[in-house]
Amino acid sequence: MAKICVLGAGTWGIALARMLFLSGNEVTVWSALPEELDNLQATNIQPNLPNVLLPSGLIYEKDLAAACNGKEILLFAVPSVYVRGTARSAAPNVEKGQIIVNVAKGIEPDTLCTMSEIIEQEIPGIPVVALSGPTHAEEVSRDLPTTIVSACENVETAEKIQSIFSNPVMRVYTNTDVKGVELCGALKNIIAIASGISAGLGYGDNTEAALITRGLAEMERLGLKMGCLASTFSGLAGMGDLIVTATSKHSRNNRCGFLIGQGYSPKDAIKQVGMVVEGVNAIPATMKLAEKYGVNMPIVFAVNEIVNNGGDPKTAVRDLMGREMTTELPKPVLDLNYESALIKNAQLHAKGDNGMKRVITYGTFDLLHYGHINLLRRAKALGDYLIVAISTDEFNWKSKHKKCYFTYEQRKALVESMRYVDLVIPEESWDQKPSDMHEYHIDTFVIGDDWKGKFDFLKDEGVEVIYLPRTPEISSSQMKKDLHDSEAGDGVSKTTHDDLDTSPKN
Repeated sequence: MAKICVLGAGTWGIALARMLFLSGNEVTVWSALPEELDNLQATNIQPNLPNVLLPSGLIYEKDLAAACNGKEILLFAVPSVYVRGTARSAAPNVEKGQIIVNVAKGIEPDTLCTMSEIIEQEIPGIPVVALSGPTHAEEVSRDLPTTIVSACENVETAEKIQSIFSNPVMRVYTNTDVKGVELCGALKNIIAIASGISAGLGYGDNTEAALITRGLAEMERLGLKMGCLASTFSGLAGMGDLIVTATSKHSRNNRCGFLIGQGYSPKDAIKQVGMVVEGVNAIPATMKLAEKYGVNMPIVFAVNEIVNNGGDPKTAVRDLMGREMTTELPKPVLDLNYESALIKNAQLHAKGDNGMKRVITYGTFDLLHYGHINLLRRAKALGDYLIVAISTDEFNWKSKHKKCYFTYEQRKALVESMRYVDLVIPEESWDQKPSDMHEYHIDTFVIGDDWKGKFDFLKDEGVEVIYLPRTPEISSSQMKKDLHDSEAGDGVSKTTHDDLDTSPKN
């Protein structure tokens, strides 16, 4: 049995107090509002949980010092805007050896601190655990199966809280990504407001699913920039809490959004809900974080425009739908193709296909930059052994009409230093490619797609010919703008790949 003090007598605090008491713990409830405790003691009913009779064994304490004294766990269950004040008041009464558990969800607008960070500032030296997940108080108070996350950098502390809070109707998981868990708890409330607005406007399931999915993407983008783990956002504290908050009839954030979509002003919608709407409180801090970390969060921006700037919900939806086209891919296509090729080769090896696959590419590779490196990386992914043929100085000048900053030997040394490259050979003429294919037993010829079609004749040698897309943001032309070839009279190269005859001479 643990001795637990619950600071806060709202729906979530009382639901947890009831659950912890029924699990065999001694539970004391404190509130900054004495009349709230008087009502609970007199009726054994929390007004927002009217159908739940609270156990008579709960202790209600108006004195903060007495409530905290001798407890193993101090559970912070006050609204986010009161966390700092409550922590500051409680600090003189907190003792070494106690554990603070925070279930408030939000971000402080001025400091951009999460709730745990606020508590750690006001009560230093005491371990703080963030407890968060898809947990509506209305269902927890009725003993419906629920899951939650106990997050602390100290795994043993997280596991201790896991043990105390676990019971037949509450399954607790652990996590060490405290910031990620708390960020999810704050941001999901804003997305839930957006989901409610959508429903209030009369939009359907498709819109709701889109808001939840893309809202989660916004949450994760910001979280990753802030050093959080991606897995947190796909877990209970992220996806799980977002789904339940954005869709449930119990969600005050969703309800607030619905009323706004129905035509209520944000102020009147909050008044109608009758409880703290944490999503509204989280908007200012989230806007600042998005700016600080350079993260695009269009759904959050739209909710801010509606709630704080009087924006029209229908206009906001139209603006969201009319944004510039983009992709859902988390990485550039070139990187994904590279990873896919690696997986494919690994699968071939796993099946016993251990024959060495040889790949060759050709180029000048002067002023070695990311575009070159990315080409080599993708080329190596297509096989096991990569050969790079580097144009000699004479071939560059006489046949390619190019002047290089670096000599052949310097360029060769640079390319040889790349971990993707197994062998470097000289390219001395256009004619050598067919013989190279046979001499080095080449399976695949690779080159940038700005040469597309120029080397199809190598297919006749039994070689696969692949033209890889150039890395779009890299161009050597700017780097070499002051160079000119033998045919240029004004300092600008006049020769393009289309001007060159690459076929072997018979």
